[in-house]
Amino acid sequence: MIRLRPTLRRLVVTTAAAGLLALAGCSTPEVPEDSAGGATLVVATAGESDTLNPVLNYGVDGASLIFDGLVARDAGNRLVPGLAAELPTVSSDGRTVTAKLRDGVLFHDGGELTASDVAFTYQAVLDPKVDSTLRSDLDMVESITAPDPATVVFRLRYPYAPFLQRLTLGVVPAKLLTGQDINKAEFNRKPVGTGPYRVESWTPGDRLVLTANERYFGGRPANDRVVVAFVEDDNVRAQRMRAGEFDAAELPPKLAAGFAPDDAYRVEQVPTADYRGVMLPMGNPVLADVAIRRALSLAVDRAAMVAGILGGSGDPAFGPVPPTSEFAEPSIAGKPTADPTAATALLDAAGWMPGPDGVRVKNGRPARFTLMYPASDTLRKDLALAVTADAKKVGIEVAPEGLTWDAIDPRMKSDALLMGYGTPYDPDFVTYKLYHSRFAGQGYFNPGSYRSPVVDQALQEGRDQADPARRKAAYATFQKQIAADVPWLFLTYLRHSYVLKSSVQGVSPRVEAHEHGVANSLWWNLDTWARS
Repeated sequence: MIRLRPTLRRLVVTTAAAGLLALAGCSTPEVPEDSAGGATLVVATAGESDTLNPVLNYGVDGASLIFDGLVARDAGNRLVPGLAAELPTVSSDGRTVTAKLRDGVLFHDGGELTASDVAFTYQAVLDPKVDSTLRSDLDMVESITAPDPATVVFRLRYPYAPFLQRLTLGVVPAKLLTGQDINKAEFNRKPVGTGPYRVESWTPGDRLVLTANERYFGGRPANDRVVVAFVEDDNVRAQRMRAGEFDAAELPPKLAAGFAPDDAYRVEQVPTADYRGVMLPMGNPVLADVAIRRALSLAVDRAAMVAGILGGSGDPAFGPVPPTSEFAEPSIAGKPTADPTAATALLDAAGWMPGPDGVRVKNGRPARFTLMYPASDTLRKDLALAVTADAKKVGIEVAPEGLTWDAIDPRMKSDALLMGYGTPYDPDFVTYKLYHSRFAGQGYFNPGSYRSPVVDQALQEGRDQADPARRKAAYATFQKQIAADVPWLFLTYLRHSYVLKSSVQGVSPRVEAHEHGVANSLWWNLDTWARS
């Protein structure tokens, strides 16, 4: 999780180039000396959390290196037991979920994990006095109880098919937070978990130092210590990787390409569910016309964006469910290259005729709109300029405008916005809030106020139905309707790029989410990494 505005903003910094002066006040992390029989690994990332407390959103959708959830995800993003001895069971009515804990799991301070700690963690998220953005993700939970020290029971208000995937939340020790203001607790900076690493120190803006948990139930980490260096500027991060300061670093594709595979380095291009696209607000009088939206989808050259802007490190995007998902609907894929002939024919048929300046006009209204993007994000800027150029070829005038997020916020109901989202986990996690009419106009939940009864019903069925075949059919309906309505102009899926020293072993890439902090990036299994 990254220190930016909520939800969509957490990954803006991964593609930002703020200039070398941005880090003038930051020190180079001191790398602790290797201890006998082990090693210190240093990894560099752009994003830094505001907190190390999972209740306050640390390690979203995947516990973390410091904590464990009842369940975890393996290299294929499949659910596996975590703190639970086996995957939790679900009652026949879908409303009672029961988890049995492993025996003998200890927190870093030596305290034993019990069901009361699990219940406390989820109750804290649901507490309205706690500033947790995860609360809405658990609005189906009616109660959490611990009938005995090894059993946790969740009672749901209604059946929710992907509920087990919500149980990756890291568990905190109740005794350290009971009776405290969790929003301001010292625990948020000096946490105690059950995970493979304990926190040795955290210097905001500089580094997080983690030490191997000798008593980890999953086995002692293969290394003694990990330093996570926070280096916001992409160019600085690349320079320091080249200087040998890091064992691994996340870099934009073009910078990563400069580390040609050789004896010293290798580059990992990791597939993702992380898409970029243009949110097209229904409140804009031009974009309210579906002919304009469909023409834009035909006019943009996604293949050129992947080849040029992403340096080949990505894939064309046609919808919000990634091709790697079992729920992906292949029929929605269009041509990755532009089809201006089809776009112009569609606009002609809809009454948008070329004006004297080349901009199409209908009923006296020119086909003109503003496309906002966060000014600090160079990738989104480049994509916005590409959309502008492609739209111009079919007579649609786009005015790109780089702004701060504070300036963007009040304009989302009327101006288009270059956004990013995506999850490789259950499609309900993103799609329900982003496209259901219930959330129309609620900040970054459905900011364009898109409404479709077909989509609403499909999304509801997708979360209500336990039968995988019925869920897949529901999400197929959803994707087809989105492709027809074009509330978003989907552009590209990214591949996250990492450079590693060739000596680093134990790396296991998996499909990554839009939000991919320390817990959900290439270093999700850092406890298995070692140098050869």
